[in-house]
Amino acid sequence: MFYTISLYASLALFCIGLIYKISNWFRYRVAEEAEGIPFPQRVTAALAGIFSTIFSAKILTMLRIFILDVLFQKYFMKMGFLRWFAHMCIYMGFILLLLMHGLEKIVTEPLFSNYYSTVNPFMFLRNLFGVVVIFGLVLALGRRLFSAPPRSKSTVVDYYAITILAVIMLSGFFLEATKIFSHRIYNEMVTEYAGLDEDDAAAHEALNAYWVENYGLVSPKVEPPFEADLLAEGEELHKGSCLDCHAPPQWAFLSYGISRALKPAALQLDKINAPKAVWYIHILACFLGLAYLPFSKFFHMFSTPVHLFVKELTNKETSDPANLATRQAIELDACVHCGECTRRCSVAVAQNEIPNPNILPSEKHAAFRALLSGRNVSKKQLIRIQEGCHICTECRRCTDVCPVSINLEDLWFNLKRQAARLGYPKPEAWARKTIGEEFVLTKFSHDDFFLSLTDKNFMKELTEPVHANTFSLCFGCQNCTNACPVVGSHESPRKALGLLPHEIMHCLALGQKELALGSMMLWDCVTCYLCQEQCPQGVCVTDVLYQLKNMALKQLKQEA
Repeated sequence: MFYTISLYASLALFCIGLIYKISNWFRYRVAEEAEGIPFPQRVTAALAGIFSTIFSAKILTMLRIFILDVLFQKYFMKMGFLRWFAHMCIYMGFILLLLMHGLEKIVTEPLFSNYYSTVNPFMFLRNLFGVVVIFGLVLALGRRLFSAPPRSKSTVVDYYAITILAVIMLSGFFLEATKIFSHRIYNEMVTEYAGLDEDDAAAHEALNAYWVENYGLVSPKVEPPFEADLLAEGEELHKGSCLDCHAPPQWAFLSYGISRALKPAALQLDKINAPKAVWYIHILACFLGLAYLPFSKFFHMFSTPVHLFVKELTNKETSDPANLATRQAIELDACVHCGECTRRCSVAVAQNEIPNPNILPSEKHAAFRALLSGRNVSKKQLIRIQEGCHICTECRRCTDVCPVSINLEDLWFNLKRQAARLGYPKPEAWARKTIGEEFVLTKFSHDDFFLSLTDKNFMKELTEPVHANTFSLCFGCQNCTNACPVVGSHESPRKALGLLPHEIMHCLALGQKELALGSMMLWDCVTCYLCQEQCPQGVCVTDVLYQLKNMALKQLKQEA
């Protein structure tokens, strides 16, 4: 009864969560262009697209994506073999366990007429698949804890997802281990299946001894060493009633090892019915994980394949605008939380001075979903979102390196628009300060910003970063300025930017650091690195500009 109620309750919550998440794909309006497309029209367009794809040659494209990207996770290979291997261990190990063991009555039993969970190869494979998942989890946790910064921010949700999966795996191993040494379960099995006469004490003793000797049983009635005749009689009884449905437990290599480690406490654990207690833990963990899956980071098991299908089958020129709007909403859920965008982000190092997770591309998804969902986002949160948006230089690195090809640049552009609609447009220069409990956004004009830096002797010696002091090598050839796309986008670049890249390097060489910091070039730089690539002297122009920007931001925040 407990199992049935728990199963149906978790399935109901899973279905409700799944329907809610999918409905968001048709409700969320990521771009302004989606405002005029109602929910029914987007659903209708999606259904029409699905049917037209099924009955066309595009179905072969979907089959290719399913095999390469869904089954074999090809997109993770872009980040290296070890990352792909860790993910495949978790994904394939869990799926195989689910099909073979979790859904045994639906999948395994109909396929194999001689199936029992306690015979081989099923006993061995269950342990093997579980060990594969645990190994993948260890690799994933190690990367999250010990990877070099910048890295994705670990939240309670991240650790919950890993924890619940670890509890499912470990409780499964412990459940099998307690069953191996449990005399209580052995007695239930003998009563139901062995067909021994209850009064035949000799037969019971012989079978009991055989299981203690060969099957890891811990019995309060018999103890080794046993005579050969007794074991031979027990073997005959075993062959007649137990052999067909019980393989030696040593094949369950990890569970058997755990049972041997717990042997000194086996009788005490059996008295309190430890197998049943561990069974409850295992079942509850499985059902809680199932119910929470649509709201956890593991939802990308569904959303990422959908995104890959939709992206492959749509394009901006020919696809229905309703489907393009839906595709953008799906992209918010398609993120696999790999953190590759954050590792390659040209402005991620700003978090060293500004502890705001919204600076990192991998963390912006949650902020965007919060705005689109209509939840009450506080003024403090909005300012942090705005801060993360406008530090972004739109260099496209995050989009270029995303393994599942999410158009992150478009998402961040629309996030800026969303923040602007809420009254948080981009200021020329800005800082945050707290007055009492209220968060206030401080704006500076160009002149105010220039004075705040010069009058307060803002600049410190530019020696800490390894690359920033290369400005001294500049001899004013202007290659950096000529290559700069920002300079080229203005009719009067000096008027718009204050100082040009080569002039900033010259100011620093002359010791005019304050003058260099007054240039709006620091804020308009898109960190494309063209200037740095074109410098014949090897001056790290972009790194110098970005270091100056970081220091300016730090000073503004201190003064505010």
